[in-house]
Amino acid sequence: MSSTKPKYPSEWSASTAMVAFNPCPGDPHKPSSMPIYQTATFIQPSAAESADYDYTRSGNPTRTALETLVAGLEGCHAAFAFSTGMAALNCMTRLLNSGDEILCNADIYGGMYRLLTKVTSRQGIKVRFVESWDLDKVQKAITPRTKILHIETPSNPLMHVTDIRALSKLLRGTGILLTVDNTILTPYLMKPLDLGADIVIHSATKFFAGHADTMSGFVCCKSPEHSRAIAFHQNAEGTALSPFDCFLVLRGIKTLAIRIDRAQATTLRVAQLLSRHPRVRRVHYAGLPPPAEAGPAAPPPPPNHPSPA
Repeated sequence: MSSTKPKYPSEWSASTAMVAFNPCPGDPHKPSSMPIYQTATFIQPSAAESADYDYTRSGNPTRTALETLVAGLEGCHAAFAFSTGMAALNCMTRLLNSGDEILCNADIYGGMYRLLTKVTSRQGIKVRFVESWDLDKVQKAITPRTKILHIETPSNPLMHVTDIRALSKLLRGTGILLTVDNTILTPYLMKPLDLGADIVIHSATKFFAGHADTMSGFVCCKSPEHSRAIAFHQNAEGTALSPFDCFLVLRGIKTLAIRIDRAQATTLRVAQLLSRHPRVRRVHYAGLPPPAEAGPAAPPPPPNHPSPA
């Protein structure tokens, strides 16, 4: 790897790294904001030599900067930027082969439910749903065909919380990958890989980008083996994030910490107000302490949310 490529400053706190990360140490002009390498191809030294980049589908300096920063924030071997969160989730399913099985938590984002039931299941992959917050039910659901257990925590939309560390311990030695959609919390609040997960996925459209002006997603891998597999499929299927969109996400990450801090403070006030309202039976918010939640816990719904637009 070229010494001019960016390096995550691991000695800094995450909130400092988000702002002060040097995206292009090799640039002679030393810009504080990453330039947009809006090009499809790169000139090579000669017909017999290759440079760091040749074709943007396979790699681009602006994308390298973004992926380096996200990999550092998640503490993973490598991160990969995709055109949408759904493209990232779909690439994760490429780790499965025909005949394999994926277990998914029962309360799941509608787009993921649609992907699993309408697309993944057509590839000879068995899809089943389980209440991942109930370890006994997870253990009973596992079969010899199970290769991935995919969860959201907190889940979307009902904010069920799954114990990642306990789930990882349950899966230890089974060969089953634990994949976690960390969109809601981001690495600013939780690092699933430190808790035992194997792969982390994000819809970066939400908190990473933060300005509702671009779509993006990430797959973050703990092991070199899974990094190679994801890199191969990202390149083969052409699903990587464009240079301009990488720039927008890099810009958004600079304010990620302060946006999440403010959002949490505001949301907690709204949730507390609703929890005391006489017409509100139950508030689904993981940030509320149990005593503040009115009424008995509602049973989880079947995973049949209507597909989002």
